[in-house]
Amino acid sequence: MSVTEQSSRSDRKGDSDGKKKVLDRRIPRTRAMLQQALNSLIPKKGYEAITIKDICEAANVGRSTFYAHYTSKDDLKRSGFEPLRKLLVDRQREARVTARDDKSRSLGFSLTMFEHARDHRDHYRAMVGSRGGTVSLGTIRKILSDLVRDELAGTAERISGEAIPRELVIQYVVGAYMAVMTWWLDGGAKLPPQRIDALFRRLAIEGILRLGT
Repeated sequence: MSVTEQSSRSDRKGDSDGKKKVLDRRIPRTRAMLQQALNSLIPKKGYEAITIKDICEAANVGRSTFYAHYTSKDDLKRSGFEPLRKLLVDRQREARVTARDDKSRSLGFSLTMFEHARDHRDHYRAMVGSRGGTVSLGTIRKILSDLVRDELAGTAERISGEAIPRELVIQYVVGAYMAVMTWWLDGGAKLPPQRIDALFRRLAIEGILRLGT
């Protein structure tokens, strides 16, 4: 291969890599625009009344662009919780590293989730009883279930055949957490997040610690 051909091929590869980088940068920007559009429409129209057309017009993108990233409005809504999932995972890891004892390490995501719910309570209220609320709460439940399941995985060697099934414990803890959070938000979140977190942890953690005994 001549020097000229090598140079030409290198230029084409460089152009291709450059275009790919531009596209890679556009992906998160486009997804952020779609999320912002949906969130801005929920207080105005209510989740169920929002159409894909509404979202595209608010984000100033075409329908083909929407479907290049998401399969539906629900899919878009679920994806909006990915930053929250990453944040909760990080908090749980930090608790494992920095906590002084088992009680402090358990449910390390709890306070951060309460704080997030408090900061977004108007958004949650706007979706109560709607399809959007069902999607949101279902997504949060799955995130929390995965976190609790991961936390309990370390007790596998200590659980006897006569013990309570781990999956039952996961559903019990997450169900209780969701019920407490809903009750707290419905009451206007009057208790500080730190207080409701401390109360929930006092009720839940003792049972989790006993699971491994």
